[in-house]
Amino acid sequence: MLKITTALGLCMALAAPVAAQDAPTADTVVATVNGVDITLGQMIVARAGLPQQYQQLPAEVLFDGVLDQLVQQQILAGTVEEEPRRVAIAIENERRLLMAGEVVQEITDAAITDEAVQAAYDEAFATEEPIQEYNASHILVDTMEEAEAVLERIAAGEAFSDLAMELSTDPGSGANGGNLGWFGPGMMVAPFEQGVMALEVGEVSEIIETQFGFHVILLNDSREQEPPALDTIRADIESSLRETAIQERLAELTEAADIVRPEEGDFDPTLLTDLSLLSDE
Repeated sequence: MLKITTALGLCMALAAPVAAQDAPTADTVVATVNGVDITLGQMIVARAGLPQQYQQLPAEVLFDGVLDQLVQQQILAGTVEEEPRRVAIAIENERRLLMAGEVVQEITDAAITDEAVQAAYDEAFATEEPIQEYNASHILVDTMEEAEAVLERIAAGEAFSDLAMELSTDPGSGANGGNLGWFGPGMMVAPFEQGVMALEVGEVSEIIETQFGFHVILLNDSREQEPPALDTIRADIESSLRETAIQERLAELTEAADIVRPEEGDFDPTLLTDLSLLSDE
């Protein structure tokens, strides 16, 4: 378990009097280990790198936990007399990654603005023709004779939904009175879709044959599909803007860069697994 103390108390105990009076900065020394400083900035970066479940802990618990972690790491690191080669290589890779991340963040900040998001939304939907959607019910049977009998019973005044529950062979809609819910163009097989589009709301179709059998269709309602609200797709738009901006900038930089790559066959790909190459010996 971590010992819990307040951040203020810890700073007062460990920092010099002058530092305690000044507003904290990233360079503010919070602790020292054998003369090596641990700064507030180092703690902030360490905390930001924690898994999300730990970042949700109370601030006082995180403060002490992060400080304890850095102190322990420094105690262990201080016993190493010479930096291993693999550590130096890892630091080089980490620095490269972090610097690239800074540039990506700059690109993202410039690309994702309210104006850019709105413009992308308008471009995608402002000129788009409205899509007609339909809400229909059907009764599906196996033969033309059965379908004709369905039409006769509807004409005699029996409820469409009751007949669907009694007769329809479609297990998905039959129990629901034949209701298929809302659907748009391309979601149904062509003969069925064409039959639906020819109906007025409340009208029952003639018999329509598809590969599934024989359908009698009731058009319950129709509507024009509204474009999605901006807020519901903002994340998708931002993701697209981000990816486009990064790829465009990367292409520009790559075009201007002096890049030398190995010829095919210069290196054995299995060298990537040879950890002995990182040895200091």
